[in-house]
Amino acid sequence: MAASTFDLIVVGAGPGGYVAAIRAAQLGLKTAIVEREHLGGICLNWGCIPTKALLRSAEVFHLMERAGDFGLRADKVGFDLDAVVKRSRGVAKQLSGGIGHLMKKNGITVVMGTASLGPKGRVSVETGKGTEELSAANIVLATGARARELPGLEADGDLVWTYRHALQPPRMPKKLLVIGSGAIGIEFASFYNTLGADTTVVEVLDRVLPVEDAEISAFAKKQFVKQGMTIMEKATVQQLDRAKGKVTAHVESGGKTEKFEFDTVISAVGIVGNVEGLGLEDLGARTDRSHVVVDEYCRTGVPGLYAIGDIAGPPWLAHKASHEGVMVAELIAGGDPHPVRPESIAGCTYCQPQVASVGYSEARAKELGYDIKVGRFPFIGNGKAIALGEPEGMVKTVFDAKTGELLGAHMVGAEVTELIQGYVVGRQLETTEQDLMNAVFPHPTLSEMMHESVLDAYGRVIHM
Repeated sequence: MAASTFDLIVVGAGPGGYVAAIRAAQLGLKTAIVEREHLGGICLNWGCIPTKALLRSAEVFHLMERAGDFGLRADKVGFDLDAVVKRSRGVAKQLSGGIGHLMKKNGITVVMGTASLGPKGRVSVETGKGTEELSAANIVLATGARARELPGLEADGDLVWTYRHALQPPRMPKKLLVIGSGAIGIEFASFYNTLGADTTVVEVLDRVLPVEDAEISAFAKKQFVKQGMTIMEKATVQQLDRAKGKVTAHVESGGKTEKFEFDTVISAVGIVGNVEGLGLEDLGARTDRSHVVVDEYCRTGVPGLYAIGDIAGPPWLAHKASHEGVMVAELIAGGDPHPVRPESIAGCTYCQPQVASVGYSEARAKELGYDIKVGRFPFIGNGKAIALGEPEGMVKTVFDAKTGELLGAHMVGAEVTELIQGYVVGRQLETTEQDLMNAVFPHPTLSEMMHESVLDAYGRVIHM
């Protein structure tokens, strides 16, 4: 069978793949994209977007319960979990449909099916109608990742859930165990806890949100506990005993094992790259712990073969995947793009309170040998935060004492996932403390705390 020929074939239509395809098409490359399930990938359909819709519902519910704090009345406040989930699925469906429109608008050939790679740029796609053969000088792998499952803790969709089950729950948990306190675990813990589940979070490392600055993690934990969560750090779930309507978790901590009973468990213990069945070994592409090994330009070492996004390793973030997709498309088209720097990519967690960061933590900056200056500013000192009824939070900035370079910024509190981009742009522009100090921040805004944190690092803070 003669293969359909393209300049570029993208395998996987998540936020890395579909963005790579669009940018390639803009640059004049004849482009095809292969997707086995949904346009938009996990992010739009089962990850970033629908979880934010759920969390928004929880946030509004929380505000309704606090109506009296704002001089308002909201009697008999309640929720309909099915309706909350239905809204979340509707949001995901709307955006996924939009990706189909973007593919058509940009003249990209969409092939729905499961891809495997052959020699000399060949891609075989198993579709609902049989096998379709494609070929291209350049192939971008953007197959993403799936939830990691540990032996004995496997999901069954009834008592033990992955993120997919948690997005379309068969019931409202009463007593919930969340295993893992990264972004996914904490977001679901926050959602269900806000709606009234008695929630316990077990984290194997020494603190929740372990990739964040230690001070921010500690602040967030304090808020989670205040909201009624039980947080168990340096703890491991050894086994789950399943019975009708209940799960007994054996949790080891400090050398002793205790048993706790739950009706629902959410496992959020990391991800595994979707590398199986692609034929990578035959092509000579290297994998390491389920991820494709690439250089700073996402090249695999096999001529014409690139890997982007979750399959190419951390940070496992949609915006990192998208940016890599643009970079690779420009590289293939003959451009000279800058490589994506992981330390310049913001991480955002949409729990209550929100957490966001970019660059190095205070501890990491010290490890790297920097002489640092650190500034902090609390939400309680900000007029807009108090007016919003959101006085719990903090902005923290880390600078190189010698050059004034902004090494890192870390936040916890209301809307910090929006605020963090100010520091991202600052780092991209290689800003110094003087640039940030001399910038005029509008009043009254939460962003003023970003200014005050910088001032605090240099002993010039005004409102504290």
